[in-house]
Parts: sequence; C-alpha cells; structure tokens
Amino acid sequence: MSADSFADLLSIYMRRIRASASGVATEIGLSREAVNNWRNGISVPNPRSRDKLVACTRYLRLTESEANRLLSAAGFAPEFPLQAESTGAQPFAAFQDKVFAQLAQAVPYPISLLLSPAHWGQPPFRHELLQRARAQYGEGSVLHIQPPYSVSTVPAEYFAAIGRQCGLGDVASDYEFESALERRLLAGERIFCLVSRFEQGTPALRETLAGILRSLSEMHSGRLHLLLCGGQALADLKYRSGDLSLLNIAQVHHWPDPSLADLMQLARHRWPEQPWAEPVVAALQALSGGHPALFEEGLQWLVDHPGAGASLHEGQPAFSALRTHLASSPRLWQTFLPLAQAPASRARLQQLLSAEDLGRARPYLQDDDLRSLFWGNLILARGTGDAARLHWRSPTVRDAGWMVLDSCSAD
Repeated sequence: MSADSFADLLSIYMRRIRASASGVATEIGLSREAVNNWRNGISVPNPRSRDKLVACTRYLRLTESEANRLLSAAGFAPEFPLQAESTGAQPFAAFQDKVFAQLAQAVPYPISLLLSPAHWGQPPFRHELLQRARAQYGEGSVLHIQPPYSVSTVPAEYFAAIGRQCGLGDVASDYEFESALERRLLAGERIFCLVSRFEQGTPALRETLAGILRSLSEMHSGRLHLLLCGGQALADLKYRSGDLSLLNIAQVHHWPDPSLADLMQLARHRWPEQPWAEPVVAALQALSGGHPALFEEGLQWLVDHPGAGASLHEGQPAFSALRTHLASSPRLWQTFLPLAQAPASRARLQQLLSAEDLGRARPYLQDDDLRSLFWGNLILARGTGDAARLHWRSPTVRDAGWMVLDSCSAD
C-alpha cells in the first residue's frame, strides 16, 4: 500500500476541478454516499470497484502518473505501467525523434495521430513527449488539451475547461476559444498542441473542436502543429466515421513494440537497485511478448523471487512458474473474457488460439474479434507493407486464452 492517503488524494483531485460527490457518483455509476465515504476516509474501493475508480480518474482528468498514484493509494496495480519519468537514456527515443521530425516537415497540414494499444497509456510517455516538444518549440508554445471525460458537459463548460488547459484565460464559448488561440497564431507564434484522449466527450463537441483545429491549421499553415493521441476509439473515429476531416488528413503513427534495449532501460528505471542482466530481460521479453503490463508484472515477480532469474530458461521450474503467473494476469483475462461469453464466440476464439498466423495486417481491421485483440495488445503485426501478418504476441498470451476458454466452458 502506498504511503499516500487515498482519501486525501481523492479530495485534492476533486477540488482541483471543483467536482462534487454527486457529479463523480453519476459519472462512475456509484452512489453519492459511496463517493463521500471514499473522500472522508470511511472506506476505500474494494477489488470489484477498480473499474469504477479508473473511470473516476478519467472524469477527474488525472495524468497517467496521478492515476497510478490514486490507484496505488487504494491498493490497486497501476493502470499505466512503465511510464518512466527519469533522466538519462530514454526508451523509444528514436521513434519520438521520427514523429517530431515528420510533424515539423508535414506540408500543408502538420497534423499527426499517435495510436497506441492497451496498457501503454495515451499517449505513452507523455512527460517525455511534452519535454521534447518544449525543447523544439519553446516552453510557452506547447499546449496540452485533454477534452473533458463527461458526456454531460455543456459546450460552454467544455471549451472553458480546454481554454484553462491552454492558458487562454476565461473562455466562455467555442468562438472565444478559437479567437483566443488565433490571436496567438496571428502574433507569429508557432504552436505545438498535444491532444490526448481526443475521443472523449460527445460527438457534437468533438466535431466542433476538430473543426476549430482544422480551420486554424488551414488559415495559419505551418504554425499550428497538432499531435492527437489515443487508442481504439480514436482509430474508430478515423477509419469508421469518415466525417472528421481533421483526422482524415492526419499522418498516422503506431506506438512501436519495445526492443530489448528499450526493455533494459525500462527495467533499470523501474527498479534501479536491481542488477538486471540482459539474458534475464530477454527471457522476460519472450514470455511477455513485450506487453507492457505483463513485462511489469514479470519484473515484480523476479524481484519477489530472488535468484529465479539465474534459471530463467525454457524447461526450468522458474521459467514455467513465471509463465503460469503471467498467463493468469487480469490484464489478459479482461480482454479475453468478452470473447468467450457465448458458444459461437468461444468457437471463434478457439479457432484463433489454434492458429499460428491470424491473417493479413491492415491499417484498420474490419473483423471485430481481431480488432478487439489487437487494441487489447494481445496480437500484433509482424513484417511490413503487404507482407505484414497478424500473430499472437507470445505463447503466454495464448496460454491465457486457453485458460479463459476452459474457465468459461466449465461454467
């Protein structure tokens, strides 16, 4: 359990956006009394309420590190593992360099989408992305927009919240937000705007925000650089709705799988006191398939079992024990379970688990089951271009799928 007081943290985060107990309760599906009990220290969320608390972190517009801190204070595992905020060599540095270089060179619209699957955070390594942007564009020219989570937000409150995030002062409407941002562009500024969780809020508000950003980008070509970050919901908006021109003209980047060097850096950042040997991290990479939450859980298991890393080879007891431990991860089960509820879907899942090759990888997967598995970070594309194919992330992930099928069949 963290040394942080859950009640104190929740109170601080609620006061920051002036959220009431009834407002939080309505958004996350609990009673006002339950939220007040959390805030007053009378009770803490029980294990069945973790999803409610995650919804609460979104409603309160917490950063990834703040969300992890609140979950830890409640006794839960972090929602966004491996979001390192440290100095020195950084993982994924080359990929971030590429994203910013291409955004700076994009003509006529410097607009990019950064898509990431489950458990990487949205965006992954936000702190590092913003640091990099400040170094490239200047401290005062970097804005971070997080649209309000609530679907009941009225337009004036929606744009007032975004205006505050951008440091634009009192903004009372979409027109005032657009005018305030345009004044900065007219003054000759080059502005970088990171938009995370763009898919949140109502379609009407999202469309209005997209229209404003697209219009300003057109009128002030080359001065407003946009990086919109999200996951499956953002990809759905781009490829399925087809009516948001802001997304239609954007370059698309997918967050890459970590290399062994990335994972070595992540392990050393997470547990700097541990002597992480490259063969141990490589074995964990093979077991987890580079899945960030599984890798984090594997690191924790190795810390809790001193000496196990020395025998982390296939066929050894430690290797088998860790593989079984990871296959039981709730992070895997929560993605598999919806696919194993009905007899027909169980049959399809069994077919997929039996296959080595899951088909051709495409920019957007039309198959609902494959799309769910892809954005759940359980399958991945290997290869490039027309040769790219879909595969299971690791044998451990398939083990979890078979365990879920057995569990549902027994029920």
